[in-house]
Amino acid sequence: MNALTEEEAAMLQELVQAQAQAQAQADQDRGSLHCQGLQIAAQRQGPVLAVVDALLRPGRVTAILGPNGAGKSTLLATLCGTQAPQQGQLRWDGQALARLPATQRALRMAVMHQDTQLAFAFTVQEVVEMGRYPHRRSPVPDEAAIVQHCLRSTGVAALAQREMATLSGGERARVQLARALAQLHAPVGALAGSRWLLLDEPTAALDLQHQHQAMALVRARALQAGLGVVVVLHDLNLALRYADDVLLLPGQGAAAQLGPVREVLSLDCIARVWRMQGEFAVTSDGTPQFIAGACCSQRPQQDGLG
Repeated sequence: MNALTEEEAAMLQELVQAQAQAQAQADQDRGSLHCQGLQIAAQRQGPVLAVVDALLRPGRVTAILGPNGAGKSTLLATLCGTQAPQQGQLRWDGQALARLPATQRALRMAVMHQDTQLAFAFTVQEVVEMGRYPHRRSPVPDEAAIVQHCLRSTGVAALAQREMATLSGGERARVQLARALAQLHAPVGALAGSRWLLLDEPTAALDLQHQHQAMALVRARALQAGLGVVVVLHDLNLALRYADDVLLLPGQGAAAQLGPVREVLSLDCIARVWRMQGEFAVTSDGTPQFIAGACCSQRPQQDGLG
């Protein structure tokens, strides 16, 4: 067998390196939501709110943080495929999200919006049962048990026969969380690929106790069931306690920053982005919490959606 020439050896080495890079990219993309040069805007021709290059991984809680108007809700709408970015691409499990039919996305991705208006007098149980609608063609034997489990886990089982219109805002939010969790419930190995729970300010209408119960619940689902959780928050202390990572949208069209929550949320970052001085106090369980002090200079008004 003839030895390779230097040129042939170099070409072979390049081929091997290209294959290794392709495999590394495939391993990186597996299960992830990969934002590649996303430029998001509230309106198709509107100003760019943020530029996002980030790899969001399943089994972790990622908090989207930023000031009002920075594009947090707009980014969440982009992640679930209901709003297209001005530029860039979003890939899920290595595939372009835009090419995945909505019926396939609904099997493995659930979204909870800030407030969902219902046109008819549905009961709480009926709303949670709607979460199982994407699975209607291949239901599992314990569909009813799944619904009951989600009602109990969010603390709304006692409200099951109440009409949604009779509930408080906080109660409605807990029902919608139960519906989203029911949508993603699946036996081990039943669905190929990662599952994602996208939440837009789920704690906004909740009292202190239910804020922590809701965040502890979705964190447990991430750790135990491997869900990828992306949650828009305004409360930095909830992010510090329950999130693994922060995707920070600084505002004014600036590039987003992704990293571990305790690395991203430094005092300098908080002062720069939110114009707030303060200090960290560490709780008895080792969790840092931000204590606000003086307000810095007035932040310029921003256009767009938060």
